[in-house]
Amino acid sequence: MTNAALIVAAGMSSRMGDFKPLLNIGSISIAQRVVATFQQAGVEKIVMVTGYNAVLLERHLSGSGVVFLRNEAYETTQMFDSAKIGLRYLRDKCDRVLFTPVDIPLFTAATVRALLCSDAELACPAVGGETGHPILISASLIDRILADPGDRGLRGALENCGAELRRIPVDDLGVLHDADTPEDYRALLHYHNEQLVRPVLGVSLAREKVFFDSRTAMLLQLIDETQSVRTACQRMQMSYSSGWNVIRTLESQTGRTLIRRSQGGAGGGKSSLTDDGKLFLDRYGRYSEELRKTADGLFSEYFEGLF
Repeated sequence: MTNAALIVAAGMSSRMGDFKPLLNIGSISIAQRVVATFQQAGVEKIVMVTGYNAVLLERHLSGSGVVFLRNEAYETTQMFDSAKIGLRYLRDKCDRVLFTPVDIPLFTAATVRALLCSDAELACPAVGGETGHPILISASLIDRILADPGDRGLRGALENCGAELRRIPVDDLGVLHDADTPEDYRALLHYHNEQLVRPVLGVSLAREKVFFDSRTAMLLQLIDETQSVRTACQRMQMSYSSGWNVIRTLESQTGRTLIRRSQGGAGGGKSSLTDDGKLFLDRYGRYSEELRKTADGLFSEYFEGLF
């Protein structure tokens, strides 16, 4: 199954009095922590819907492997509207979506894996009878959620989508802690004192120099989705010239044509992956996943009980 994460971060943080996504918990920001947890759990695609301070947040996370979408009407819309932007984008790109607001940053990768291991269409983590985030949503439910009038927000849309919400028991109080107010933020910092140590694995391919890594893989994926190098670069907060430099380096190092370009006409030019490009991207993805699983196993073997 292909899994995606949807993080909504378009709000104005009015009750906090500061821009929540960029507040630090430990040595990294709230936004970085949410992204890193999904990546540690092996989630293949991470999408963030931005709005207020969008450019600042997108630049802050550039290079982290996130696809950015904009809610341009963030001042007059609700969280459900941002969720719909992300769900509309993801509905034909994955089998399941893990949804969370950006201000719930301390759930663990183990909780994400517990949700993914369930066969539920709709699920959330539960601690002592209380439910939290992230919420697992099957792609088969997305059209029903998008059709909801939104009178009761996302909660109402999930209750009306025709699937029973399954509560997955977890031992993770982080699923309950948000950063809505300064008091909430102080509670988050206190809870963070027992931060988990985890392995972080980056997979790069090199000859004379590195020519392929997770960021390059995302660029190829987005080019194939959007049929445009320019749009793919915009969604990654990468300059257009940098994107083409990455492509030229990749093709020179592999000795293969991985991007098919067509000349512009009335509708403009298009770009897509060649068969070699799709094969290369698929093998890199499977190779990275096997390495991640191996690293998790070795970490448990060598470090269990030390933290």
